[in-house]
Amino acid sequence: GGSVKTGKMPEGEKTRQCKQEEEQQQKEEEREGLIEFYGSYQELFQFFCSNTTIHGAIRLVCSKKNKMKTAFWSVLFFLTFGLMYWQFGILYREYFSYPVNLNLNLNSDRLTFPAVTLCTLNPYRYSAIRKKLDELDQITHQTLLDLYDYNMSLARSDWSTLSTRKRSSRSLLHHVQRHPLRRQKRDNLVNLPENSPSVDKNDWKIGFVLCSENNKDCFHQAYSSGVDAVREWYSFHYINILAQMPDAKALDESDFENFIYACRFNEATCDKANYTHFHHPLYGNCYTFNDNSSSLWTSSLPGINNGLSLVVRTEQNDFIPLLSTVTGARVMVHDQNEPAFMDDGGFNVRPGIETSISMRKEMTVRLGGSYSDCTEDGSDVPVQNLYSSRYTEQVCIRSCFQLNMAERCGCAYYFYPLPAGAEYCDYTKHVAWGYCYYKLLAEFKADVLGCFHQCRKPCKMTEYQLSAGYSRWPSAVSEDWVFYMLSQQNKYNITSKRNGVAKVNIFFEEWNYKTNGESPAFTVVTLLSQLGNQWSLWFGSSVLSVMELAELILDFVAITFILALRWFRSRQQLSPLGSPPNSHNNTAFQDEAPGLSTPHRFTVEAVVTMLPSYNSLEPRGPSRDGEVGHE
Repeated sequence: GGSVKTGKMPEGEKTRQCKQEEEQQQKEEEREGLIEFYGSYQELFQFFCSNTTIHGAIRLVCSKKNKMKTAFWSVLFFLTFGLMYWQFGILYREYFSYPVNLNLNLNSDRLTFPAVTLCTLNPYRYSAIRKKLDELDQITHQTLLDLYDYNMSLARSDWSTLSTRKRSSRSLLHHVQRHPLRRQKRDNLVNLPENSPSVDKNDWKIGFVLCSENNKDCFHQAYSSGVDAVREWYSFHYINILAQMPDAKALDESDFENFIYACRFNEATCDKANYTHFHHPLYGNCYTFNDNSSSLWTSSLPGINNGLSLVVRTEQNDFIPLLSTVTGARVMVHDQNEPAFMDDGGFNVRPGIETSISMRKEMTVRLGGSYSDCTEDGSDVPVQNLYSSRYTEQVCIRSCFQLNMAERCGCAYYFYPLPAGAEYCDYTKHVAWGYCYYKLLAEFKADVLGCFHQCRKPCKMTEYQLSAGYSRWPSAVSEDWVFYMLSQQNKYNITSKRNGVAKVNIFFEEWNYKTNGESPAFTVVTLLSQLGNQWSLWFGSSVLSVMELAELILDFVAITFILALRWFRSRQQLSPLGSPPNSHNNTAFQDEAPGLSTPHRFTVEAVVTMLPSYNSLEPRGPSRDGEVGHE
């Protein structure tokens, strides 16, 4: 009996030994495994909810015996997830809209004086085309006499034999008669018949007709104002005359001393090194001051005495009255290396008046890329820059129109630079260019050509806000000695003295200048911060909680893949009797040992390796100890 007693192992010690062997086997299998997954979806979600740091998930497990609470917390949990991701969507939409903040800075520094362009407002009679211009004036005189019974006085009247000239295809009279100035009915644009009885002139428009080369289609260019119609009609023929002289733009027939009587900047006299000259077909001789980038003027102080002061002659002498209907001069302030578009930003200076123009500089710096459609230097704009200047939006728009003009009409408009290989429009070579031009101009204004869409604003631009004041100059008490000095120094000897001279002052109003800049309103750091705020608001968790959720998703995908693979292999190993496979059951991944009802885990290495039961979620029953003890 004593020998039996000493050889018998106590029941508790046997159970403890079995547990140690089981734990040792489990550790060995865990060391051998590379990737470990759960055996079922239920086990996966139960482990996640019991161990995650996301608030509220544990309630799905601890209240599983109360179906009402489980349903309530399930609905609340997924509703919270939905609301959080709805907020995420709003944040992402705001981020990808690329909003910006506007930053306003006030700077104090020495200011670079802008370029100033001054034009005579008097189209000049080139000596090379003086004869044709006189001929055009005579034709216009006869046209106004026929339409309005107006006898226009001309400086030259030796064209009595004009009507007897041979009307060749290259004759000016022939081309003028092809585009005559006519009165047309206001409603249906029917031409007024010859020798018609007197009618109310308010019922008629005046204009001219431009037809295609084969005369199958015509374009009616009509105006409600007779002054506008005559000026536009005359300008059309004037441009054709200029285009016949290839080097007209290169001719320098400027007369600086007879236009600019006095020029001073910062109380110092200007000289020829401070200006450049060009000729505008409608605004005459133009002079640009301070356009030389090598020696730019700077202003240390604001005020009228620290700017540009000009005394200009505004008398009209030997010019073209049908083009120039105003008296004075035209001035424009612009940045260096930018062309002076006098139609857009210029304004007129009145004769006998001192015009004081104060400026305030304003710079705008935009964010490019995804934040706006601005361009840095125009290199990414699909329009060739025809101007010898830096990129501006107006430069691009005019270049776009000129390129379309050369492509569609076969010639280029005289007001804009020539594209490579093109020539200026002239109806001695391009008979129907006027018809093509006005049709194209209508499409351009309606943005059918896409120029306004293709040409983008520059990311960095400088503008000058101008305000003007006017006063009589010279005054009544000083005009005698002023005009006497002008007559002695500048040979100023016109009859209407007050209407023949004007003064212009251009200066900075203040030393400060404003810079409008942009900065991103929603950066990546801001986005992450807002997402973290929303996550903490709805779940009170951190970045590691997000990683736990990502791990849950990966485990779910992996289990689904393995189950599908197991089912596919089972289909290939069907018995000859066609017994249905049981691999779709989740228990295929569990140990078949009897008495173990807890969910188990498996380990994937080269093949799927079964793990012993995972007993952290449910305690062992008393019967299990007994079963293990009897092994």
